[in-house]
Amino acid sequence: MGSTSAENTGAENTGARGVGRRDLIKRSAALGLISVPTMSFLSACASSGGGDSGDKAKAGKKTAKNPLGVNDTAGMEFVLFDGGFGKEYAQDAVRIYEKNFPKVKVKFSATQKIQSTLQPRFNQGTPPDLIDNSGAEQMDMGVLVGKKQLADLTPLLDAPSYDDPNKKVRDTLRPGIVEMGQFDGDPVWIMYYAYTVYGVWYSQKALESLDAEYPKTWDEMLAVCEKAKKKGMAGWTYAGKYPYYIPFSLYPMIGKVGGREVLDAIDNLEPNAWKHPAVKACFDANYELYKKGYILKGTPGLDHIQSQTAWAKGKALFIPNGSWVENESANVIPKDFNLAVSAPTGIDSSDKLPFGTIWASGGEPFIVPAKAKNPEGGMEQLRIMLSEASSKNFTSKVKSLTAYNGGTSGISLTPGLTSGVAALKLAGQNVLNPRLQDWYVQLQKEQIGVAGLGEMMAGRATPAETIKKIQGFADAAAKDTSIKHYKHQ
Repeated sequence: MGSTSAENTGAENTGARGVGRRDLIKRSAALGLISVPTMSFLSACASSGGGDSGDKAKAGKKTAKNPLGVNDTAGMEFVLFDGGFGKEYAQDAVRIYEKNFPKVKVKFSATQKIQSTLQPRFNQGTPPDLIDNSGAEQMDMGVLVGKKQLADLTPLLDAPSYDDPNKKVRDTLRPGIVEMGQFDGDPVWIMYYAYTVYGVWYSQKALESLDAEYPKTWDEMLAVCEKAKKKGMAGWTYAGKYPYYIPFSLYPMIGKVGGREVLDAIDNLEPNAWKHPAVKACFDANYELYKKGYILKGTPGLDHIQSQTAWAKGKALFIPNGSWVENESANVIPKDFNLAVSAPTGIDSSDKLPFGTIWASGGEPFIVPAKAKNPEGGMEQLRIMLSEASSKNFTSKVKSLTAYNGGTSGISLTPGLTSGVAALKLAGQNVLNPRLQDWYVQLQKEQIGVAGLGEMMAGRATPAETIKKIQGFADAAAKDTSIKHYKHQ
């Protein structure tokens, strides 16, 4: 989803069934290989009771160089998701923090097991000051927000930016980043650091070897897959063990075919939202890939790394993924691969939105816990990371954009990143941002992903059966009074 989200968001930023690109995102990336707890367990993780956070760090003096009033002698703890983006970019930013506050030593750690590592600390009221909440063990954002476990990041957003004191941090961010961190009203609970382009990833070299162009209609998609099949290459593969990767191309396809209001209705858990004709058309189309034998054999048993490796080795032409894939698969993608990403193929000319309609949004969700001992320190670390220099460092090292609106000048962009920027330019205003993976993690991953789409794409359920099952999951979530519900405003 993150990041990678095998997520999530990622990465995401970014394995197991259940609750992350990078996921994510995204979300958030290389993910923890353990089963993820159910919502009830996550609710316990985010329960508002349990322990005293101890003495909070006393606020420091606010100055031009210290606009958040960070205590320059108080320790700061930063826990990063150890996924596809690696940890070097964060460690570089930590060094800047320590240089700016020379009396402070930051306690930095990285793990793939975010939820199981931090759940006890949330219960005890002793969470870290900054967390990259990504990966397969991502803590449920909706639960954390609903249980008031997160600090409002508005002070960070309203602080002067790191590079220009005349600009607020919020004014340096890409469109949609602030809104993504909101759930109800004005408070911003999450800072999505990576900017992820989701879609269909492929080798331009492989496509050209088939004397083909990227397909814009589904008939063209089937024709390209048939060409690939005749040359011994599967049309598609995906993370079969984590089939919540499938929506990275499926959701924007639904939005292209039926309009963004269809995705909004799904996010809002509206009755019969999954029974919209656009959903049926897109499910039928993707199921046809299975029926015609265009899915790489054995895909349902592959994790994200195995499926990406098979794809990189030319065993399959297309894979649904996020922009973290370039960094995560760097050791297996051939130098002449010519990595590219495209918005999803539509059905035909009757689609509501034009070809190029894509899903792009923040990934790698960073949070500051409400009971953090040094929340100002956690926010200041984010302010540093949202500088032009840190953004460029991230982009050059991990081949992904950041939430900072810029940071690419003077950098030699990789093929995947170049393609992602071009895809965003083609999309224009037709950039979609489904919110299920942020608002209802268990529904998105365990139910829609694993129990729904995973079964359908493995041929164990028909599209009609899958739609009925997923609508049932959504209806149950809508009626569940134990979880907080969110709606597009």
